[in-house]
Amino acid sequence: MTEQHRFGNNPITCHAWNADKTHVALSPNNNEVHIYQRNGADWKQVDTLNQHDLRVMGIDWAPKTNRIVTSSADRNAYVWSQDKDGKWKPTLVLLRINRAATCVKWSPEENKFAAGSGARLISICYFEKENDWWVSRSNI
Repeated sequence: MTEQHRFGNNPITCHAWNADKTHVALSPNNNEVHIYQRNGADWKQVDTLNQHDLRVMGIDWAPKTNRIVTSSADRNAYVWSQDKDGKWKPTLVLLRINRAATCVKWSPEENKFAAGSGARLISICYFEKENDWWVSRSNI
């Protein structure tokens, strides 16, 4: 039987589950990402990720590294890492595209991610240790 969950009355643009399905990240059709934690049969909102300027269009949660990547109509992506206190810290990734970033997905090894866009380009992003930032390369 399929489980059904309710997270208010707003439409959900996109969502992603953590590895053990105890948390879900979802965007309520705006520039925020809400993190919910399962609390018995109910869900409790535990955090809000709000660095994007425009509507969040894509979310992916890496199961091994526990990082979240989000993409937005603002043409940027953020990689979110959880610190020791449980707070999510953003790292901006400039995708270098001229249309909205419509989807995002981690690679199987979780060392890269791909972001699709309305410009019909796919940006492949990877972490550059020397400079301590995420780099974007566009592919067709």
